[in-house]
Amino acid sequence: MQQRLRPLVRFDGEPEVIRTAAGLDVAYREEVDELVAAVTVLDVASLSVIDNVVVRGEPEFPYVSGLFAFREAPPLLEALTRLSVEPDVLVCDGQGLAHPRRFGLACHLGVLTELPSIGVAKTAMGRYEPPNEQRGDWSPIRYDEEIVGRALRTQRGVKPVFVSLGHRFTLDAACELVLRLAPRYRLPETTRSADRLGRSMPNEE
Repeated sequence: MQQRLRPLVRFDGEPEVIRTAAGLDVAYREEVDELVAAVTVLDVASLSVIDNVVVRGEPEFPYVSGLFAFREAPPLLEALTRLSVEPDVLVCDGQGLAHPRRFGLACHLGVLTELPSIGVAKTAMGRYEPPNEQRGDWSPIRYDEEIVGRALRTQRGVKPVFVSLGHRFTLDAACELVLRLAPRYRLPETTRSADRLGRSMPNEE
């Protein structure tokens, strides 16, 4: 499926205006075999949450390296359908082009929804040299000698995040957006708000 959908990915532009950005995150509660898929939509100018949805359920696909989207995409797609606001861009907590088959979660969700999407991961998929220490500094990420993303320093002296394209975006624009979404902390506010929402849900009885 990844190989079949991969040719549909586009990296040739981004929305003219980005007013809203959705953060997508999945939390796991292994003690009760439950996952919580959280989507928050932020106003990019104020970084305030204007919509959010949580979908709970049991994981229906095992954890397999390189097939993460088959575990997380179904509940995230369901959450996206429940939003009252269609976001201008999806900011996924995971990889996009930085993937063995160049089709990570951000690509998967972008192609299936036809929404612009980017991946912002906490760990790198591929090789990179640490970027310089100033906010906005970056270095390329390479996988099999192909550039698949950037290690981006969102805060001075803090470990970088790892940005890769999902769908209908350019790498320059993706890094610019991530910096707008991360004015104070390492992770963008889209990721932070979705993570908080997912973790705040009480266990189901």
